This record gives sequence, structure tokens and C-alpha cells, in this order.
Amino acid sequence: MKKVYNIAIDGPAGAGKSTIARSVAERLHFVYVDTGAMYRAMALYFLRNGIPSSDEAAISRAAEEVNVTIAYKNGEQQVLLNGENVSGLIRTGEVSAMASATSVYLPVRKKLVELQKKLAEKENVIMDGRDIGTCVLPDADLKIYLTASSKVRARRRFGQLRNSGTEYTLEDIEKDIIERDNRDMNREVSPLKQAEDAVFVDSSSMTARQVEEQIVELFKQKKERGEK
Repeated sequence: MKKVYNIAIDGPAGAGKSTIARSVAERLHFVYVDTGAMYRAMALYFLRNGIPSSDEAAISRAAEEVNVTIAYKNGEQQVLLNGENVSGLIRTGEVSAMASATSVYLPVRKKLVELQKKLAEKENVIMDGRDIGTCVLPDADLKIYLTASSKVRARRRFGQLRNSGTEYTLEDIEKDIIERDNRDMNREVSPLKQAEDAVFVDSSSMTARQVEEQIVELFKQKKERGEK
């Protein structure tokens, strides 16, 4: 039976996890599973239906009605919310805040983690998120904890939002990032933390290419040694 390889990348908001995971997946010919996008898609559903993030009961009921899947068309990832491609609608500050607030609820996480695990059983995958190495893929062949200072992460996010029509200041974005870090690290269900066997990578003074090269080399070394 062919060996299936999994790579897990965890870290706080704005650390560049998605960008790095995509490029590494392309280099290694892996399937990239953007778990954050899946949570954002579910958050978009809650926003569209006027469900407040504080209403745990309503969030739990709504989670049962949501179908979130990942598909690829012409080599591009599509995030499908009940069959609708919402890839271009889930990167706003409002959706990000809702995703962070509602991902703490067990029914939300349970549904999406089940799908993520099934994907990893069949394909060579690289996933990024908050609890991939600690919860979703605890037996991943390589685990990375990718981070950067809050100031660096804020500058990166500011650059992404600059042409989106939003009016967030750099200070607003850094404040939001720090608040999200606190929520993610202190939530009761699957808090953000570095797995014991994860490699710590601080990208504050690194380019995306340098981070990519480091992760690819780490994986090659693991594969050659046959380590888990």
C-alpha cells in the first residue's frame, strides 16, 4: 500500500501559514487543505443568516445545516459553501472575526475536523490552522509551528487589505491580531499551541521563499530518515 504523507503547519493569525502551505504543496505535489478557509466559510454562513457569535445554541444548530468542501478547478482551490464557491468572500475582517469567535464551539470543529481527517487518510496533504499538529493530524510526518511578531504580522495583513476598500489602520490590525491570539490560545477546545514534536519557525526576518525552502528541506530529511 502506498505511503501517504501529511504535513501540519500551525501558528497564529497573519503568520503566513496559508501562503507557505500553498507553495510547499505545489513544490511537493501535495493537496493543500486550507482549514482556515473552511472555518471562514462556515462563519460566512452564520453572518449571512444573522446569527450572533455569542449564541452558541444557534451556532450549533446551524453547523448541522452547513456543508463545506474543498475542490480544485484548473489547479486553483475553491471553497464551497453548500455548493457555492465563496473563495472570494471569506477574507474580510468581519468573516475573520466571526471565524475566530465560532471556531471554539465543539459542533463547528467536530464537523470540519472529520472532513479534514478523511482527506488526510487518502491523499498526501499539507494543512494549516491552529490545531492541526495537536488535534487534526497528531501523527503528521512533519509538524511546523510558524509564527512572527505581532507587528510583522500586522504589516503583512495591512498590505493584503490595502486595496480591499477597508479603512483599517495598522494599529487597528495589530490590536485585532493580539486579541485573536489571546482567544485562540486560551479557548477551551483545541487551543493554539506548539505541538511537542513541532519545529518552531519564526518568519519575522525571513522571506516567504526562505520559509518555504526550510520546510521542504525538513520534509525531505524526515522522509529520507523514515521518521514519523
